[in-house]
Parts: sequence; C-alpha cells; structure tokens
Amino acid sequence: MSRGSPTLDTLVVFAVVFAFQGLVKGVFGFLGAWKPVYVFLFVLDSPVSQPWTFVTSVYAHDGLGHLLSNTVALVLAGFILERYTTRLRFHLFFVGTGAIAGLSQVLLSGFFASLGVGKSAGVLGASGAVFALYGYVLGGNRVTDSLLRNLDIPDWVEYTTFLVVALVVTVATGAPGVALFAHFTGFLVGLAAGRANLLAVSHSAPHGSRKERY
Repeated sequence: MSRGSPTLDTLVVFAVVFAFQGLVKGVFGFLGAWKPVYVFLFVLDSPVSQPWTFVTSVYAHDGLGHLLSNTVALVLAGFILERYTTRLRFHLFFVGTGAIAGLSQVLLSGFFASLGVGKSAGVLGASGAVFALYGYVLGGNRVTDSLLRNLDIPDWVEYTTFLVVALVVTVATGAPGVALFAHFTGFLVGLAAGRANLLAVSHSAPHGSRKERY
C-alpha cells in the first residue's frame, strides 16, 4: 500500500479547484463573461462536448457550503476505506464513480425533461463519488458479508434490497438543487463495488492470494 492519504490528497484537490473556480469568476467576472467559461471548465453538461468535465466536475463545487458538506462526508468515509486499499485505486475509484454518477444525472434529468418532468441541468460536485464511498462501506464490510451469507437469500433478493437501500438513502438526502440521480447512481455503484471487493488488496495465503474484507 503506497504512503500518503488519498483522502487528504482529494481534500487538497478540492481546495485547489475551488480556488481556481474563484479565480475564474473574479477574472472573467470583471470582463463580464465568467459564466460561459465557468461552465466550459467545470460543469458536466449535455451534450458532453467538454470531456475534461468528467474529471473537473467531480472536484468542483457550487459554493462554500457545498464544498464543506462534501468535505465532511468524504472525511468520514474516506479515512475508513483508504486503510484497506492503495492510493491509486482510491483515486481511480473516486473519479470514476464520480464521473459515472454525474453522467447519469445529466442523462436521466435530460430524459425526464423531454417527458415534461423537471428540467435538464449540468452537474458539478463530489457527492456522487462520496456516495459511492458510503455504498462501498455498506456493501464491502465483513458484517454485511457475514449477514448475507448466513441468511442465504437468493441473489435477486439481495439485489432488490440494495436497490431499495440506495433509493431510501437518495430520498433521505433530497433537497432543492440536489443531484438525486447522481446520489442514487453513486451509492448503487459503490454497493456493487463493495460486494465485489473491488478496492481490496490481495494478500498472500497458504492456498493462493486472497482479498480480505474490512
């Protein structure tokens, strides 16, 4: 496992990107044209014509309150998971799940907007990735694994249960302006990754390598 804390790495990236967002607003605001540049650099939108926003949108935040809430949430889950994986895997998982969650928000909000339900909007923020971390914590720990094994339930019941849990968690975090599709997708992807033990590092054992749950 590599040295250093990927959670702290991510917090530093949050701060640097947020400072750059402020700089963009300041410089281009003075010129009277900050919003197009801001969207161009940081907002994942449809159609996806700026592929870099798959990454920048994960680390950008729409205000200090948004940044602080995701910072606190990241700290609570990040410091738990980083002890059981590598720095590289943590970062790839974070940005990958964040991009998937953001894309789902853009596509699904656009789809429902075409049906006259809600409106299509771009997305930015780390909440989809953070929800994936929490989903992983729930799906990938020994308690969950032992409970499901002892109950010996069919796979479809397990999958349905996780869908319901993801839905409940999403509804519980609902508020105006919140990217609910991103929350739902991130949490569900995290659950699936946790069940697959995706972030675990293989350890040597008498009968070959193994991946231990935390």
